[in-house]
Amino acid sequence: MKTFHRLSGFVRAAGFNTPPGRHAPSKRHTPSAAGLLTLFCFLAVSLGSCSRSADWIQFRGVEGRGASTARISPPLGIRWKIKLQLEGNDRIGSLNPPVVKGDTIYFGSEDGNFYALDAKSGYMRWVFKSGAEINSVPYVDGSQVYFGSKDGKVYALSLRDGREIWNFPTNSQINSLVERYKDYIIFCGDSDAIYFLSPSGEEEFRIDNPGWMNFTFLMADDVMYFATGPEVELVGPYDINRREFLWFIPYYEIAASWYSFAAVKGNLVYFSAANGYGAMDLSFYAYNRRTGDLVWEQHHEGAFDGAWDEELIWELFRRDVNMLDFMAPTIWKDLVIYSGGDARARAFDTATGRLRWEKKFDMPVCSAPTLAGGRVYFGLLGDDYTPSRLVCISARDGKLLWEMETEGSLLSAPVIAGRRIIFGTDESVFYVLESVF
Repeated sequence: MKTFHRLSGFVRAAGFNTPPGRHAPSKRHTPSAAGLLTLFCFLAVSLGSCSRSADWIQFRGVEGRGASTARISPPLGIRWKIKLQLEGNDRIGSLNPPVVKGDTIYFGSEDGNFYALDAKSGYMRWVFKSGAEINSVPYVDGSQVYFGSKDGKVYALSLRDGREIWNFPTNSQINSLVERYKDYIIFCGDSDAIYFLSPSGEEEFRIDNPGWMNFTFLMADDVMYFATGPEVELVGPYDINRREFLWFIPYYEIAASWYSFAAVKGNLVYFSAANGYGAMDLSFYAYNRRTGDLVWEQHHEGAFDGAWDEELIWELFRRDVNMLDFMAPTIWKDLVIYSGGDARARAFDTATGRLRWEKKFDMPVCSAPTLAGGRVYFGLLGDDYTPSRLVCISARDGKLLWEMETEGSLLSAPVIAGRRIIFGTDESVFYVLESVF
């Protein structure tokens, strides 16, 4: 069996084949000409306009924490939902987290389109057609939205009308998140380079990427957790001002196939790791982010109920690693919380790594967690016998508080913007929920 390695949401190219991006001229479509998006609006409850607004402009929210300051609480009703109409395909493999600015939701899809939808009604404000599928998580600033495409380009579009401001071509597909950090637009090309552009789309500098794909990174205090080193096995925190690595992760000691997006608190950086071959071994780590010293580690064998043999576990693992936020943590008070990997959610003490609680489910967890108001939201996988669900548990003790059946399994952690929860599923359905009370 071919192997692949992934770190901080990126996967080593050797043995992990991705179809080459299609290069085609880009053009903007008006909503009447799009044709590929059919809107089905279902008002489940009589809901007024959102009384509180909040933006979610980047991957994993403010500072990549996977948390919202909103105090949204169940029960939740469906404000509206849409069905993405993909030619010859009822099920999609990637629909990464959207971003929200004001009353507009922005996201890309496997159909190659980048959408701007009205958050209140689901009305399509504009759609932009890239040259290939979009698996990139966008970023929104005050006037533009940035995203990458498998056509090898990163695009900057006008928030108002979807007009292309600039594009930056590379030598590879762009399956990474895109982020504006201070005066840089940052993204990664598969097995190419990590690029640092000016806001006007001009290259400032780059870091070679000798063999990693589907890249994610966390920016904190001018340090990238993590960046690719001069050799394919070497990755570590990279100071973008000094333009040098602080230390490298001991890859051969951890020896995992997957390393998650990171979280930071104080002097510690947290991430998880997994090996999907066989039983799916899961590991959880805390390192001193200044020195690279290991502070604690925890190891758990993947827990699955029912007839989950090695082949099914492997297929689940392959599905999960297509999501850029697979096994990404969130932090609540003195707990670091993980979901995904197996049929459990877990919370560890941030200082000692002691397991504080573990919540068991009847199906594998299919998304990273999102935190709001002391509650944690994520998805559960569905099958022919068990419905897919969005669940809400207590961050304090893991107690199940609420759940809702969904049309398809979540493809990423839900986004929480004000009183709304937003996510997409593998049945090509895009949901916007609102708090009822």
